[in-house]
Amino acid sequence: MSTERIHQALATLTDPNANRPLPELADIDIQEGQPTHITITLPYAAEQYARGLAMLVESHLDSQIDGLDAKVTVKCDVKAVNLRDSVPGMNGVKNIIAVASGKGGVGKSTTAVNLALALKAEGARVGILDADIYGPSVATMLGVKEGTRPKTKDEKFFLPIEAHGLQSMSMAYLVTEKTPMVWRGPMVSGALQQLLTQTLWDDLDYLVIDMPPGTGDIQLTLSQKVPVSGAVIVTTPQDIALLDAQKGIEMFRKVNIPVLGVVENMAMHVCSNCGHVEHIFGEGGGARLSTDYDVDLLESLPLDIAIRTQTDGGEPTVVAEPDGEVTAHYLSLARKTGAVLALQGVDEGPEISME
Repeated sequence: MSTERIHQALATLTDPNANRPLPELADIDIQEGQPTHITITLPYAAEQYARGLAMLVESHLDSQIDGLDAKVTVKCDVKAVNLRDSVPGMNGVKNIIAVASGKGGVGKSTTAVNLALALKAEGARVGILDADIYGPSVATMLGVKEGTRPKTKDEKFFLPIEAHGLQSMSMAYLVTEKTPMVWRGPMVSGALQQLLTQTLWDDLDYLVIDMPPGTGDIQLTLSQKVPVSGAVIVTTPQDIALLDAQKGIEMFRKVNIPVLGVVENMAMHVCSNCGHVEHIFGEGGGARLSTDYDVDLLESLPLDIAIRTQTDGGEPTVVAEPDGEVTAHYLSLARKTGAVLALQGVDEGPEISME
């Protein structure tokens, strides 16, 4: 049996997340008198998907090549993408994913939290940073008790607070819920830099940053000071949200941060009684946006009351219903985001103009 013959059989299979033929991801070890060992290495977190893929490949090879005794192993190896030379890396963090929206009310924070939990469910080490200084909500969504404060090390660094297996940091851990953040822009940017640079993240594959809505100081601070690997834009299908999402895409491109794709939230509502699907906020908006800007439509998420109640209660959907249909959407989002990120080459671009 030749390596070439196995490559030919594998060539008919494509990894749908990375959109790459499997031979590009496969290492074939042929030893005479021994089973043929095939190792497929996915460059993103996909532990749950990997189990099924190994069985699929073994079955496919059995049907394509008579007499082949193949043992297929699928593993995940998350590496850091190429970072911009002008922005130093962050200790303990391989990849940084900014989850952003052009406007509030589109479910950005809910998406960020469930994306982080889904990446963890796929076997990655994940942290989440709440960059919404004025209105931090991640702590509540993760069920962290009010009054929880991070421990410090060497009177200089914060230790992230763990919740549902995620390492987390938020302004909510440093102030009370009744403390309004009446700050001007430079103070907000300074607070964010402190959270970023003085948190001791522990060997993360992905750090998900829940961005505040809009295109202001915090977004510029991130682009200048943090090696963001890519941005995910959350929108709803309605026209006004799509217009604001376009501004978000343009902003990230202007500061040389790759846009990994678009998440269309509240895309459809499925009636719990009859199963009728209704597009309350419009239909196809996310697909049009992804086509117009040549980015991936990473996932279309349903409008489901359980998503809200579970997240408000501190048990986000991925934790509350790990085998549920909605969680399957978030797991798909995590795999596609990780795959697109792994294929990104971040080239050093022009300096950001502040004029």
